[in-house]
Amino acid sequence: MAEAAVGRVALMSIHPAYARAILEGRKTIEFRKRRLAADITHVVIYSTAPDQAVVGYFTVNGQETSSPASLWRDFRDQGVISEDDFFAYYAGRSQATGIKVGEATRLRNVLPLSDIGVSRPPQSFQYLPRDRFAKVLAAV
Repeated sequence: MAEAAVGRVALMSIHPAYARAILEGRKTIEFRKRRLAADITHVVIYSTAPDQAVVGYFTVNGQETSSPASLWRDFRDQGVISEDDFFAYYAGRSQATGIKVGEATRLRNVLPLSDIGVSRPPQSFQYLPRDRFAKVLAAV
């Protein structure tokens, strides 16, 4: 199902609590300091320590970029983050991006990064070749 609509894919490092919230459908916006390319259709979720594994992926339903205050006002109920942590993350920045989470899919078997040909976790995110995303889809 997801394969038919796959454009470019990003691999994103996400803290475990937020990764779980996305996969459970409680977090419907992922806050970032910069936008993804406009043609990104899927984000592969790498859950950082202590998990250190690819745990799932989600479709991208658009992005919103504005001031941190405006982004907080519009999406605070969808982000599963405290106001203090949100504004600490964006301290000193004039722009903030919210990636709208579409359908989230949890992997049946989590994958180490090496299984998808990645040697180390991205600092924030990196683009992932489609053939590597196929390995993620195979783990659903």
